[in-house]
Amino acid sequence: MSGSEAGAVVAATAAGAAGWRRAGIAGAAIGVLAAGAAAGVAVERLTVGRGMRKKARLALDATGPYGSLRGTPGRAVADDGTELYYEIDEVADAPPPGEEGAGSAGNRRRRLFGRKAPAPVTVVFSHGYCLGQDSWHFQRAALRGLVRAVYWDQRSHGRSGRGRAQADGVPVGIDQLGRDLKAVIDAAAPEGPLVLVGHSMGGMTMMALADRYPALIRDRVAAVALVGTSSGKLGEVSFGLPVAGVNAVRRVLPGVLKALGSQTELVEKGRRATADLFAGLIKRYSFGSRDVDPAVARFAERLIESTPIDVVAEFYPAFTEHDKSGALPAFREVPVLILAGDKDLVTPSSHSEAIADVLPDAELVIVPDAGHLVMLEHPETVTDRLADLLVRSGTVPGANVGGHGSTAQRPGR
Repeated sequence: MSGSEAGAVVAATAAGAAGWRRAGIAGAAIGVLAAGAAAGVAVERLTVGRGMRKKARLALDATGPYGSLRGTPGRAVADDGTELYYEIDEVADAPPPGEEGAGSAGNRRRRLFGRKAPAPVTVVFSHGYCLGQDSWHFQRAALRGLVRAVYWDQRSHGRSGRGRAQADGVPVGIDQLGRDLKAVIDAAAPEGPLVLVGHSMGGMTMMALADRYPALIRDRVAAVALVGTSSGKLGEVSFGLPVAGVNAVRRVLPGVLKALGSQTELVEKGRRATADLFAGLIKRYSFGSRDVDPAVARFAERLIESTPIDVVAEFYPAFTEHDKSGALPAFREVPVLILAGDKDLVTPSSHSEAIADVLPDAELVIVPDAGHLVMLEHPETVTDRLADLLVRSGTVPGANVGGHGSTAQRPGR
């Protein structure tokens, strides 16, 4: 399907074209916007029967370990009453504060800082649009037990509740997500230093936190990692489409999303019926490598397809309005990692370079042969850079982090 043909499908849907098949194709295309893509991608013709492909997907779902890691659950309450789900991974075998044995590190810390041991550093991971906390699977596996970490689901995503304000007709905005992150921090890490890690929308959420709560950044944040994200001008992203195609999509997209969001059952049926197209779109816009492990590609697909189309529609307008470049200087006094894939069609690496221009002391890493979901596609690279950031910020004493290699398949696999 060419860019112009995709635009025609979207336009037809916006005009109220009936039939689940056309709605399904548009739903699949818009669904991939959940990973930050746009309609319009060339999908290779598959020679394997549809039934066999369905069985393969089910097999991958049954055997893949991705997304299986769990921590101690908790819930924070946002300022509009929305329940936000998070999980905490504690440091392995760490005794409660004040109960360390004589001569232990805990006693040494009490001599330095007073009777009460200081709160540990907490690394807070914020995920992207229409993903969930499990999108950090590889980094979570590598850091598990080494640092105290909080993983949370943004409102209307994962195990968090649907946004209450949105149920009342209030548009969701990046500023709201920043306040949500503050609620999670207050509940899960009310004391001690913080390291903030965010992918895509999660990075924007961190910028909104800095914009609203600069004192929190100044007083408690020890380091920041911004992965595949942007500080603004997302309305100018072409998503790899020709100029005519992207302009057509931009003209009709708001109306299409509104229409699709009001026909959830129809569109979800269409997304299921066009699973092969959906998988092709996700691979195109999520990964830069051609040989990504099928189990990882399916895991990404499952994360994205779990987000209802009305949530996709609800959040999308916030990105065109997003502009938090003015908040970036709040991060200048701490170590910062800026990382992006060189083939990211969603938040192009030029957006990371623009952030680095504002934060000249930050480490800028452009990962070769990587797309938007770089933490799933090249987990070893992302984990290594995060480990180095944690060492530089004093969060961990050394880079004793388990390795998790690239998901790109190697010859002979």
